[in-house]
Amino acid sequence: MNSKPVLLYDTTLRDGTQGEGVNFSSLDKIRIAQRLDEFGIDYIEGGWPGSNPKDVAFFEEAAKLTWKHAKIAAFGSTRRKNTAVEDDPQIALLLAARTPAITFFGKSWRLHVTEILGTTEAENRAMIHDTTAYLKSHGREVIYDAEHFFDGYKDDPEHALATLGAAKSGGADWLVLCDTNGGTMPHEVAEIAAIVAKEFGIPVGIHTHDDCGLGVANALAAIRSGATQVQGTVNGYGERTGNCNLTSVIPNLQLKMGLPVVPDISQLRDLSLFVDDLANCAHNVRAPYIGATAFAHKGGMHVNAVQKVAHSFEHIRPETVGNRQRILVSELSGQSNVLMKAEELGIPLEKGGDEAKAILQRLKDLEQEGYEFEAAEASFELLIRQQLSTYRPFFDLHEYHCTFRHDADRGYETCSATVRLSVDGNMEYTVAEGDGPVNALDAALRKALRPFYPQVDRMELEDYKVRIIDSHMGTAAKTRVLILSSDGHDRWGTVGVSYNIIQASWGALVDSIEYFLMRSGATPA
Repeated sequence: MNSKPVLLYDTTLRDGTQGEGVNFSSLDKIRIAQRLDEFGIDYIEGGWPGSNPKDVAFFEEAAKLTWKHAKIAAFGSTRRKNTAVEDDPQIALLLAARTPAITFFGKSWRLHVTEILGTTEAENRAMIHDTTAYLKSHGREVIYDAEHFFDGYKDDPEHALATLGAAKSGGADWLVLCDTNGGTMPHEVAEIAAIVAKEFGIPVGIHTHDDCGLGVANALAAIRSGATQVQGTVNGYGERTGNCNLTSVIPNLQLKMGLPVVPDISQLRDLSLFVDDLANCAHNVRAPYIGATAFAHKGGMHVNAVQKVAHSFEHIRPETVGNRQRILVSELSGQSNVLMKAEELGIPLEKGGDEAKAILQRLKDLEQEGYEFEAAEASFELLIRQQLSTYRPFFDLHEYHCTFRHDADRGYETCSATVRLSVDGNMEYTVAEGDGPVNALDAALRKALRPFYPQVDRMELEDYKVRIIDSHMGTAAKTRVLILSSDGHDRWGTVGVSYNIIQASWGALVDSIEYFLMRSGATPA
């Protein structure tokens, strides 16, 4: 018997993949399931057996593996109308998946029974009962998802409750109340969930969607009313606006409501990033608890306060969920921002000292020109170091050029770049081609530096973004370029600004390479 007060049911691999732009391979699904298992998720819904080859492959592989904690669940629907449950091929596929738990959904809203299924209320209840009883007769744990339950209850409470009664009479282990349209308010969820928990006497779960931005709030309301299972997805993936976000509901349960649900919540952010990476989705930097900005401080007064007492502007310790405090720098910064940022970097600065004042003034001057350092911390670290008398550059740039060649007859086009620089008095002049000017400049710069700093081959550019600063000026507007680079382990952002997009790109590119050389331990020539 599980002693946890609330069990976690993950449907990232099924409901989550219904979200726009979310897609996993069979191997991805296995890797995510194993990570969820290690994290302490109780149920992992693998997909709908037979709906596609990837789900078939997932269940075949899952059956071979040993799971430390979680139960794998297959998902499906009730038997078809006017069909014997033992003759329904979809039910046979649920059993063939060989999962210890099976989740299936049925209709709770009379609108769906009559208008979507085109059947009677009595047949709908029989479909729910027969499916439950048949799956139980094969020794499976049966989780009944009451689809559109809250809409159905508000339309006709007697009808909606009768559908739950059909599942209970068939032997269901769980009655899960689904806010499928995501339009129910927390006070409604709390009231209706309390009625169900009191009337049926078997475990109740909650499955919410986020169409009103209330997916997590509604799940917590149901838990307070007696539900003991919460269904959701990592990072809130799901159809339309998504499902209840487990990366928010888990810390709220464990840290705010005192309900222990996972053994090591400090792994939460890593789990979120892992799933984002496999989904090839950008991480939501503003996500509660685990987003990059969740504990980021920008205003000078705020920074001054957290410098003295961190929890004055932080509701939990960031490390609790695997996150960290970040001090941002901008035109809103005061000396506290600069001092704390320098302290993070291991650079001692005296408050009120000439160096701190010079750095702050340089920061404000650059932001007046259009620079932003919030996503370019590497450029800001270089800014600090360049204001110090101890800074030594890794190379001296003398000139660079870009050219574009197009041969209409041959359909050939390419960019070439030349770079002339010196390292410790040694002049290098290189030429390289690339798919575009930035790619060509990158290649030429690395070619020039490689004899002196061969480690430049270990870094690569991962992302490149251009932002028009003064769009009303048309083609005369300034551009801001952000470059994200990586050495396969760490990532860092750099920024460049200019009326010339090539110059802006060059500034961000040079910062990226200079920062990497500094981080890699290279000695300035």
